[in-house]
Amino acid sequence: MSNLMDYFLVRTTVAGTEPVTPRMRRIRCTGDALRGLDWAPGQHVRVRVEGMTLRTYSVWDYADGEHLDLCVFDQPAGGPGARWSRDVGVGQPVTFTRPQGRMVLREQVSYHVFAGDETACPAFGAMLRALPATTPVHGVVEVADPADRMPLPRAEDLRWIGRTGTDGIIAALRELDLPAQPGAAYVAGEARTCQAIRRHFVSERGWPRTSVVVKPFWAPGKRGLD
Repeated sequence: MSNLMDYFLVRTTVAGTEPVTPRMRRIRCTGDALRGLDWAPGQHVRVRVEGMTLRTYSVWDYADGEHLDLCVFDQPAGGPGARWSRDVGVGQPVTFTRPQGRMVLREQVSYHVFAGDETACPAFGAMLRALPATTPVHGVVEVADPADRMPLPRAEDLRWIGRTGTDGIIAALRELDLPAQPGAAYVAGEARTCQAIRRHFVSERGWPRTSVVVKPFWAPGKRGLD
């Protein structure tokens, strides 16, 4: 049974923590179990917090056999995941599932669009870091406070806006001067806003639904998405 569990779960130790923004904390995990992980930029792991509770976090960075970095956003509601990220310290064990998820870069597309909020930044950062410098990138990221802007790769190719409701990010997306042919869009953040962004690409721009990858990270008042 232990060998079976080792296949599904990765057991690591915290090597360091640091604030990336006032509400985003980077947690670096190390350990032999990190060797040979099958990870693609944009994927997530599910971390065991407070006993058997699991919370989903995107992988910010992974170096085979060396470290895996998580960036955890401290939601105002302060659920189990937020409490864990505040309290975890160097030397403490961290157990999580192997990387998973379909929020990964599409191949054979001429450009990429990123749309979401501050909670999407860890996934977006890993994906942007993996793109060749010559690949066209567009995007809109909304934040509740300017201090929530993460230092993302290719940040100069993104438009940063303050959060004013769903209409605000949709208006900003409408202003993007995108090529006529569809590219690939990656949408993450608040659930209802994600749905509205997908409608924009499919209904207004005529993109196939398969060209828009959506990952809701949170919803107001919903448990389990912190």
